[in-house]
Amino acid sequence: MRWLKGLILAIILLAVLLIGILFAVNNQQAMPLNLIWIELPPASLSVWLLASLVAGVLLGMLAMSGIYLRLRALLTRAQRHNQQQRKELDKLRIQEMKELP
Repeated sequence: MRWLKGLILAIILLAVLLIGILFAVNNQQAMPLNLIWIELPPASLSVWLLASLVAGVLLGMLAMSGIYLRLRALLTRAQRHNQQQRKELDKLRIQEMKELP
């Protein structure tokens, strides 16, 4: 079953790579990118689109890092609280066993 999952993943990655190569080959025309306040030098359309994809992914990761760190802190706090509760429960169980005749 695990090898089937790996095979399917490899096929999907190969298909995405092939589509990316075809996209880059079919979009070779050079065009400048005008960002209102600055005009970037001419480069192929595929380079601009891939650069915008990378910039979007990085900005998305940066935007989500605050939420991730907050949730990670909440999880750590909850795990610490859970561990304290378990210790208290174990103490109560031991105390109850000592009180039994």
